[in-house]
Amino acid sequence: MKKLPLISTAILVLIILVCFLGPFFYTVSAYTLNPEAILLPPSKLHLLGTDRLGRDMLARIMLGGQISLTIGMLSAMIASFLGLIIGISAGFFQQKVDKFIIILIDLFLTFPTFFLLLALISYISASLWVLVIVISITGWMGMARMIRSESFAISQTPFIKILKIAHVNRLKIIFKYFAPLLAPIFLISFTFGVSGAILAESGLSFLGIGITPPQMSWGVILSEGKEVIDIAWWLSFFPGFLIFLVTFSLINISDFLQAKSNEKDVLNER
Repeated sequence: MKKLPLISTAILVLIILVCFLGPFFYTVSAYTLNPEAILLPPSKLHLLGTDRLGRDMLARIMLGGQISLTIGMLSAMIASFLGLIIGISAGFFQQKVDKFIIILIDLFLTFPTFFLLLALISYISASLWVLVIVISITGWMGMARMIRSESFAISQTPFIKILKIAHVNRLKIIFKYFAPLLAPIFLISFTFGVSGAILAESGLSFLGIGITPPQMSWGVILSEGKEVIDIAWWLSFFPGFLIFLVTFSLINISDFLQAKSNEKDVLNER
């Protein structure tokens, strides 16, 4: 049996706590300019160094982490719910509804996701909520396909057929019988979705079309450091390393959830 990745879980929880609770204890402003502390390396005074304007990097990374993690979690939640609703609709109603949904999914998958993001965001002024909506719109297809496949299998089970013949309310069937069986897939998709959304936001912000100053995210901080990376490695290293840690931890947790789901399927078959 695959064990819960305790180290990955602890790292993820620690990063979330530091980003959201850290500013209450580390009260240095992320916006204060200090011309006497430009591009200082990590030290006791500035634990993660300072940037080109003398701003404290630790304060900026904590504040940027709040936006990156919020975008990641909200986008993944919305995309997963969209995928869940659309996938269940295809598997439950089938026939014309399924054909329409397949065409819709294939239409979205025709365009590479990141280029679709670029196309959408280039016509809209980016903000936290705009990015959440845009990333959600471009991230539900994988979830919908998995849910559709499982919903078809559930629809073919004898007890679901009996409920349909008995004209039991459709919503009751979906929420009482489909949703619990599909919960593991939802959780797996959500964990993957969070990491994907954080990477998407970071990529857009790195290119200069995501979160815009004075707001900041890990992608924005990473982008600001690329021009002086040869003399100030810490500007790009710390936000990039945090993006890596969060993504890696979420992938490990998702692998664990997938393994647990597969174990349950094997036990049910026996």
